[in-house]
Amino acid sequence: MRISSTSCLCPFLVCLCFVPHCYGNGHHGVEIPSRNQTRHPEAESEVHHRPKRGWIWNQFFVLEEHIGPDAQYVGKLHSNSDKGDGSVRYILSGEGAGTIFIIDEITGDIHATKSLDRERKTHYVLHAQAIDRYTDKPLEPESEFIIKVQDINDNAPKFPDGPFVAAVPEMSEVGTSVFQVTATDADDPTYGNSARVVYSILQGQPYFSVDPKTGIIRTALANMDREAREHYAVVIQAKDMAGQVGGLSGSTTVNITLTDVNDNPPRFPQKNYQLYVPESAQVGRPVGKIKASDEDLGINAEIKYSIINTDGASVFSVATDRDTREGIISLKKPLNYEKKKMYTLHLEGANTHLDPRFSYLGPFKDTATLKITVGDVDEPPVFSLDHYIMDVYENAPAGTEVGAVMARDPDSASSAIRYFIDRDRRGHEYFNIDAHSGVIKTTQSLDREEMAWYNITVMASEVDNPSLVSHVPIMVQVLDVNDNPPEVATDSEVIVCESSRPGQVIQTIGAVDKDDFANGFRFSFSLPSNLPINPNFTLRDNEDNTASIVARRRRFSRTSQELYRLAVVVRDSGEPALSSTGTLTLRVCTCGGTSGSARTCQTGAFLSSAGLSTGALIAILLCVAILLAIVVLFTALRKGKKEPLIVSEEDVRENVVTYDDEGGGEEDTEAFDILALRNPAGAEELKIRRDVQPERVWRAVARGSPSPPSAVADAVDVCAILSRRLEEADNDTSVPPYDSLQTYAYEGQGSPSDSISSLGSLAPPSDLDYSHLDQWGPEFQKLAELYGEDQVDGAP
Repeated sequence: MRISSTSCLCPFLVCLCFVPHCYGNGHHGVEIPSRNQTRHPEAESEVHHRPKRGWIWNQFFVLEEHIGPDAQYVGKLHSNSDKGDGSVRYILSGEGAGTIFIIDEITGDIHATKSLDRERKTHYVLHAQAIDRYTDKPLEPESEFIIKVQDINDNAPKFPDGPFVAAVPEMSEVGTSVFQVTATDADDPTYGNSARVVYSILQGQPYFSVDPKTGIIRTALANMDREAREHYAVVIQAKDMAGQVGGLSGSTTVNITLTDVNDNPPRFPQKNYQLYVPESAQVGRPVGKIKASDEDLGINAEIKYSIINTDGASVFSVATDRDTREGIISLKKPLNYEKKKMYTLHLEGANTHLDPRFSYLGPFKDTATLKITVGDVDEPPVFSLDHYIMDVYENAPAGTEVGAVMARDPDSASSAIRYFIDRDRRGHEYFNIDAHSGVIKTTQSLDREEMAWYNITVMASEVDNPSLVSHVPIMVQVLDVNDNPPEVATDSEVIVCESSRPGQVIQTIGAVDKDDFANGFRFSFSLPSNLPINPNFTLRDNEDNTASIVARRRRFSRTSQELYRLAVVVRDSGEPALSSTGTLTLRVCTCGGTSGSARTCQTGAFLSSAGLSTGALIAILLCVAILLAIVVLFTALRKGKKEPLIVSEEDVRENVVTYDDEGGGEEDTEAFDILALRNPAGAEELKIRRDVQPERVWRAVARGSPSPPSAVADAVDVCAILSRRLEEADNDTSVPPYDSLQTYAYEGQGSPSDSISSLGSLAPPSDLDYSHLDQWGPEFQKLAELYGEDQVDGAP
């Protein structure tokens, strides 16, 4: 089977031929074996044929952009089964089959009916098959082949991102790279020169050049100055076919800007300037401006101004305004027309950012001269001092001179000055000033203890021009005189311990004085001389502005006398010396310590002396309450667990009833009701036995006898009552049969041996010394008081 294809349209179109693969004219009766035949070793007469394809796969080519009137011939398909009798029909399927590509069913010729574009689709995959026209059975298996679209130069180069913007510093060297452009061509780069692009410059010479292969734009002219020309529009062309005649081309524009470098020094427009400044100009305020020009931009044009001569720099200063690049001239010191009428400033303006590559163009600075003329202005008066400090003694009479101020007219006219006090300030009502002389006097007597300093403001104005006013502050100190007597300084009562001994220091006191230390710092203390000698206390001057209160007797009793009064005279050392008498209150208290220094008279005083705050007191009380609650709970639990009355169940002969209760002694009057012994009738009234007939006396009490309880108690014999109770206990059948111990709290009428106490003894007093009992502590304090004797110090 053979299939061939030919091309008559293009010499580059390759014709495909499908060569035969078997010998003979058909599929049957082939006698000569070929490479595709197999012979059996035992029966060489039998020949088996392996089926094989009638065509092989390959590819066709077709030109793009065909514009002829007829369909473009692509190629020819032919099967070995085709005898030329029209029994074979060719079928074409796949991409574009029937629409773009058509096939002659009889001859197998393939044609393209439409113009193709390789840039849209480069190839088409199709399937061909030969079938029997009469039976519609395939004569050969389906085979796949490709039709490639062959490229022609139908696309010009393009710059997809153009136009472009680039920048290069001014004064750059020749060959400095600026920018690179790249053009794209949609044609096939693997076929011919259709996509081979070269670059050239159409506009921008002689300033720039472009590399024809890479598209890199470079500077072509040296020392291009931004100040002369800043922007350039460079047109670049890209042409395919390697730039040959007939090639397609495209162009783009590159806008190149020269960036600034510091290649221009600053320049003052002129060398000499003049400025008028009035002498009333305020210090620190601007008085003028100056500006140097610089053709550069940005930081390359920044200028720093300075005054290079010392005379001008001592009075004026110059600073640079970054926004306007001007030199702001300000005043550093006040101007005085009467002293100096003109100043000369030598100003310099220099660049702050220098480029060493262009140092040969320098120096990058310039100078100018500024002459400043000082203008005469009518100025307000000027005081001799910036502030005044004066003093005056307290209690001085009204009209006392405090001091004087002085002001002058700084102008050449020397006008007269008028003085007055600013009445808007506090304290002006205590002083007055003479309008012509400036002498300040008091208007009333001053008290240093009320106010020690006064601040007033004095104003001065010219008589000829009252609108010009000057102010000056004046501080007046009120000097102290000794006009306040000292007083005894005590914040609370003086505590005296009951166990105080003669010569013991009760408390140290001091004094206060409203006067200044110069007059009232040294104090002396004494007792009033017009009063008799105090038998209880004396006063000792410690000569350090304190005095000590000393006890003169032994033992103080709070029950006999709780409060004492002590008059104290305190005197200062001023001129004249003043004194006062103060009365101290001394309270007798029981002291807890052995030395008698700890005071425990009042809980509040104790706590306050300890320095406890309210929160601390609340916390302590809360803790005490919690502890008390715990103790009460523990006691209740112990009482709940009572022990049995009978200790042992085996021993029932004798039993002792045990109660865990301790008596309170003779002073305990709450443990039992003693009325039961003193008034047996009252006891019987409260508790009447049911098994005993009430006596007549009890009935009389129950009926409300008019006799008082004491009379009933005297009428009844206690011994008879006890005897009757004993008889009742012996005859009572309800009590246990065993012995029991009953206690009756009754004491007899007396004892033949009398009392054993020595308190009522008539023996003479002992000569023993019991003063050592004071040192045995609070346990023996009561004993020491009983045996102690009051002693008087005998001090005058």
